[in-house]
Amino acid sequence: MLTLPVVSMPVIFGFLGGLGMQEMMIVAVLAVLLFGKNLPSVARSLGRSYADFKKGLSDIQSEFHSATKEVEDTVNDRGYSSKSVSSSNYDDYDDYAEATAPKFEPPPAEPQKLENG
Repeated sequence: MLTLPVVSMPVIFGFLGGLGMQEMMIVAVLAVLLFGKNLPSVARSLGRSYADFKKGLSDIQSEFHSATKEVEDTVNDRGYSSKSVSSSNYDDYDDYAEATAPKFEPPPAEPQKLENG
């Protein structure tokens, strides 16, 4: 019987999240019962599907990054930068009035009465 060291189990089965060893054994037994002789071909099919999914995800990410790069290049070519947009000077706006609220002064504290008793 083949036994793997306990240290390598999380590395091997890390993609399945929080499943413990007992749950993994149950899944393995169910897979053998359900697929039997077809288990290798089913595993191959799942592997191919996973590889296709990863390839599609990689393509989407590369398209997103290239589109983001195009936008950044366009903005930089026009002379804009994130600093110039966010640190614009508002001195030329004269449609606001200076604050004229009176200074807040707290009311005087009342003297404390001492009770002798």
